[in-house]
Amino acid sequence: MLGNGRMRLSRKSLLGADFLQYAISGLTIGAIYALVAIGYNAIYSVTEIINFAQGEFVMLGGLFAVFFAGTLGLPLYAAFLCAVALTGCVGLAMDRLVIGRARDTSVLSLIIITLALSIMLKGGALLWWGKDPYSLPPFSPGGPIRIAGAAIQPQALWIIGICALIIIGLTLFFRKSIYGQAMLACANNAGAARLAGIPVGRMVLLAFILSAVIGAAAGVIITPVSMMEYDRGALLGLKGFGAAVLGGLGQFFGALVAGLILGLAESFCAGYLSSGYKDAVALVLLLLALFIKPEGLFGSGEAARLKKY
Repeated sequence: MLGNGRMRLSRKSLLGADFLQYAISGLTIGAIYALVAIGYNAIYSVTEIINFAQGEFVMLGGLFAVFFAGTLGLPLYAAFLCAVALTGCVGLAMDRLVIGRARDTSVLSLIIITLALSIMLKGGALLWWGKDPYSLPPFSPGGPIRIAGAAIQPQALWIIGICALIIIGLTLFFRKSIYGQAMLACANNAGAARLAGIPVGRMVLLAFILSAVIGAAAGVIITPVSMMEYDRGALLGLKGFGAAVLGGLGQFFGALVAGLILGLAESFCAGYLSSGYKDAVALVLLLLALFIKPEGLFGSGEAARLKKY
């Protein structure tokens, strides 16, 4: 009797540890999805363009960090900053050389242009880095941290912490800074913002740089736990887009919540069902959101009205 009681207690402890482990893993990957979704929203809020090259910003951030840290031998923090800055320059060039010149075309044409740019960036990464996956050392040394039977990698804490700092910084930027207020004004009514003297073109440029910087940061912090390669951005971009739609396009808080939901759903699906189904979770939730609540969890009713057409 005593042995059976100890066995049941051991099983309960094991189940609790598994649940905590899956939850931590889900929050970690969900933070990445949230950052990718926030990158989508940064551009959509100002231009109503879905930038399908957002996943490539994530890929470039990780591979640039590998180049600066591995090839040039820079310290990890310097490689992080250089990778983010260089990817921001890619976003700047994308707007100045391509998007800015085609700004008078339809939104659909601009979305197709971002798809073409995505293919070009992926092809360029293939030519430069090849098909091999690359990794970075973790931001801090040491083994996993044990909590209630679950193992937490120190890099997971870095991912969640950097995600939180980026979201806090964006919140302060849009609420307190002049440029943030100007970007919000362009999002509400670009014509009225132009009449008020706001340089809309400059705000769009800032949105592309901001989106690229956020995507690059996500790519750098995930590379130590999940190796980066030239085609990695496509899947991350797709899942980030699913989080953006699920949370409501243009809603930064919605992107955060939806990204965490996707990460948790994916982690629990892989843990309790099969890891072969985890990549389908984002697609299933995206389809459910489009059919049931197309405006997203925190979006307005505009998307629902567009569904009629």
